Amino acid sequence: MEEYVNGTQNTSWHELTQMSLAVILEGQHPSGAFPAAPTFSQYNYCWLRDGTYIALSLLKRGYGEEVRSYIQWVADVIGRYSWKVEQLPALLRSGRERSMRWFLGARYTVEGEEDSSDWPNFQIDGYGSWLWLVAQFLQATGQKVPSDWLERFATVVDYLDLVWKLPNSDCWEEFEGHVHPATLACLVGGLRDIGPYLDGDYSRRCTSLAEEISAFVIEHVHPDGYFPKFLGSEMVDASLIWLGVPYGVVELDDPALRRTIERIETELASKGGVKRYVKDTYYGGGEWVILAAFLALYQLRIGNRMRAVQLLEWITEQRSDDGYLPEQVLQSVNDPSMISVWEQKWGRVATPLLWSHAMFLLLEGELTGTTN
Repeated sequence: MEEYVNGTQNTSWHELTQMSLAVILEGQHPSGAFPAAPTFSQYNYCWLRDGTYIALSLLKRGYGEEVRSYIQWVADVIGRYSWKVEQLPALLRSGRERSMRWFLGARYTVEGEEDSSDWPNFQIDGYGSWLWLVAQFLQATGQKVPSDWLERFATVVDYLDLVWKLPNSDCWEEFEGHVHPATLACLVGGLRDIGPYLDGDYSRRCTSLAEEISAFVIEHVHPDGYFPKFLGSEMVDASLIWLGVPYGVVELDDPALRRTIERIETELASKGGVKRYVKDTYYGGGEWVILAAFLALYQLRIGNRMRAVQLLEWITEQRSDDGYLPEQVLQSVNDPSMISVWEQKWGRVATPLLWSHAMFLLLEGELTGTTN
């Protein structure tokens, strides 16, 4: 551990950095999309949320063209399905039972086609996180905003304005009948940061909408002083870290966020891994690499470097013999009986997961100060 604290990079860390870059760069489709896990049966889609962090990890390492290619792919997908946003106001007013087919999808094939299955797909966090990514890209590169991107920003702003209060799936494709603070955090971060790149009315709308959503989230803090997994829930979810890192809906020392993190550390975290929520049974409900990294980033930014290093060490130890990072680790799960159920249905845990490798890169870079 001292090697990390003193800023020295050990061999296993360096090897995983190189492997992570290779996995992500080799995984990017010629279209610009990033399949979530190319060798896992259900994860050949590109999720806008996963893609945000995968692209961000490349941006921090200087791979600007690859990031631009991903952003353009999303812009093209939004353009292809912008008719949905145009039709949505009338559909919402119609009084008909809502269908997830009315809404923009959470994931697409690498060729930019919608997922036509019945898997929950009304999930809006990815659109906020994409706006947030584009803002990071524009700030880092100083590039001029292409006119077609401006049109797509407007489409997304219109869309989020229509749907942000509607119950939709959380970031795990679950609990689709609820409103989720972690999802709203993505929207706040994206709208707030992309606003300066828009002109006139849309810039003002971004600012106003971000403020409105922030106020809504803060207004719905649980009476016991923490942010709930969804409105009305008694649970917390590790994705609630996003309210502080990276989206900054509240300050890192906000009492409700600190109480939320305390519950995450107590109920969901071990010395290394972090579970999603206490009742999770997906592959038994194991410990997730990405969530360990988010918790580490939070701890690092509040000055708890030793905890961040501990979490990074755990992530590094989860490499397969081939050097790949999985989606989750099944050494400590909520319901062991569900492991075989999911393995029979979909196979073994997704490995490599590009988002896991991306989060390792982001955490490693921030701990060492070696990235932009």
